[in-house]
Amino acid sequence: MRIVSLIPSGTEIVALLGATDALIGRSHECDFPPEIKSVPALTAQNTHYDPESGIDAKAIDTQVASATQSGQSLYTIDEEQLAQLAPDLIITQDLCSVCSIDLDAVRRVAERIPSNPRVLTLNPQSIEDILDDIYRVGDAIGMSEQAMHQVVKLRQRMDRAEEHINPYDDGPVCGFMEWTDPIYIAGHWNVQLIERAGARHPLNEAVAKPGSGAAVGPQQAERLAGHSIAINSEIFAATNPRYLVIAPCGLTLSQARHEANQLFRNHAWFRDLPAVKDRRVAIVDGNQMFNRPGPRVVDALEFMVAFINDRPNLIPEEFPYELWEPDTQDS
Repeated sequence: MRIVSLIPSGTEIVALLGATDALIGRSHECDFPPEIKSVPALTAQNTHYDPESGIDAKAIDTQVASATQSGQSLYTIDEEQLAQLAPDLIITQDLCSVCSIDLDAVRRVAERIPSNPRVLTLNPQSIEDILDDIYRVGDAIGMSEQAMHQVVKLRQRMDRAEEHINPYDDGPVCGFMEWTDPIYIAGHWNVQLIERAGARHPLNEAVAKPGSGAAVGPQQAERLAGHSIAINSEIFAATNPRYLVIAPCGLTLSQARHEANQLFRNHAWFRDLPAVKDRRVAIVDGNQMFNRPGPRVVDALEFMVAFINDRPNLIPEEFPYELWEPDTQDS
């Protein structure tokens, strides 16, 4: 089996199943686990965050909107190298054309490759979908049994983490920024993570599937949330979040810190948030966590339970976060 993974979550699933030796190509974003960095990167990004050059969150959003309106791709793919690698399987996604190269582009390339590779598309919208994707990848690469064992381990960790919360208590409001300018709030599995950690996300709640009753406690898998949505600052501030997570999609921890400091310096509404006043703000490497629908969604759940419930011992080792303190000198 010769595998090319063009999404970080797919690469992490392949590694979880112990098949990194079969990985012959990856996307430029695939950087975990570290040993896969020697695998050729077949994609590149056309937008680059660089606040020193004026390319901050707002500028990136403008670039993305412009590319979307003109029909231009935000990514490039090395078709020649991909064909030379002659993969048997290409793992890609159909969830977000902003986050990774889009499915249609991958299919067009795959059709021209003599090895006639299978294209496996992942499109998770919930925590359970993410776990199911492990089964799907395992089946595609002939490692179904390993997939089953790994999913059981992940579910056990989820159960242990959720023992620390009361699923019948509404809990505090937790704000979650997947982007900062404009503000995009949590969607899909990130809303589930907030709610399963014992908090509320009122601007984009998970709702019960038709016919599933109250869908609380053991039925949490029956509660789903929509995609991330843009919210103006007045509406966001009106929720009075007691906790706040800032994890911009695709940005590193230091870049997320810069965006948090910019919000603090430039906006009174942000400084007045209960979470900011009480220093209950966590900044997280959004490039690594929350925005990747892969096995480390369980790390993210453990972190959220720890953050919301003051149980720091639950935070996974080396989880890329920090409790934010404002730096008014950051510019």
